[in-house]
Amino acid sequence: MNSEERQPPFEPSDPDKVWGYERQPLPAPEPPRPRLLLHAALFLATVVTTVTAGAMFAGVNPFLNPSGLYKGIPFSFTLLLILGAHEMGHYLMSRRHHLNVTLPFFIPAPPFPFIIGTLGAFIRIRSPIKDKRALLDVGCAGPLTGVVVSIPVILVGLKLSTVQVIPEGGLSQSITFGEPLLFQFLSYTVFGSLPPDHYINLDLVGFAGWIGLFVTALNLIPVGQMDGGHVAYALFPNHHRQISWCCLALLLVGGLFFWPGWLVWALLLYLLGMRHPPPSYDWVPLDRRRKILGAITILVFILTFTPTPFKLD
Repeated sequence: MNSEERQPPFEPSDPDKVWGYERQPLPAPEPPRPRLLLHAALFLATVVTTVTAGAMFAGVNPFLNPSGLYKGIPFSFTLLLILGAHEMGHYLMSRRHHLNVTLPFFIPAPPFPFIIGTLGAFIRIRSPIKDKRALLDVGCAGPLTGVVVSIPVILVGLKLSTVQVIPEGGLSQSITFGEPLLFQFLSYTVFGSLPPDHYINLDLVGFAGWIGLFVTALNLIPVGQMDGGHVAYALFPNHHRQISWCCLALLLVGGLFFWPGWLVWALLLYLLGMRHPPPSYDWVPLDRRRKILGAITILVFILTFTPTPFKLD
């Protein structure tokens, strides 16, 4: 028998029992006191950088006109709402499974060159994950919560946006955002079918919602220990390594033919690691409900992914 499969001598009739004994929760170490000041400081710094980024998107020079920074508040609020919802989805599901987990760490970034003013947010899980059920729950919770919040944000942003005619000479020095299938559907519900010579001048709230879809797709790339990697391991534990390498190869191809940023992501994911540690009770199977949840999460990845997120015209 292949030792990598980590299978017991027999499959227990009750998934909550292992070799005839009731499966007990793994003893978790005493959680350290949360560093509330650090979490608060990082969050406040991210508020400052994202408000500044939003104001710059609105055409305000924060150095020459600091009184105009308020124009960046809608962008900052909606973006941090989506990122916070994503991480709190992970956090609350981790707590439900009695995992030792930190509060979200927000990562501020200067608006230039990081145009949105943040590198995102993350949580740390300090205790081992007991089985594939908990792994799938934690991996799915963040992206699904984030996309649920992103949808109404995009609808509000589209209502605040305008449809304009493309000038005869085209749009000069503009960035075109790729439209994932979900964004196309939401745009159609608001504006209907647009003529080919028209475009949506997206409001900053809608832009924050678009970023929410982009972040969801990035996290659901099934490589290593990304959210998508957790889902892939829970659903296909014996094929996780092959899935990771195939996705890495596709990112390299995408970087050559669609968006150069995929090359950076491929390198980053490779450096973060392609392997996924097995849960403690790796042989406990997924139930039907979680298999459906995993399929829904894969569908969300397809609906939020776009091969060309940004294009400079």
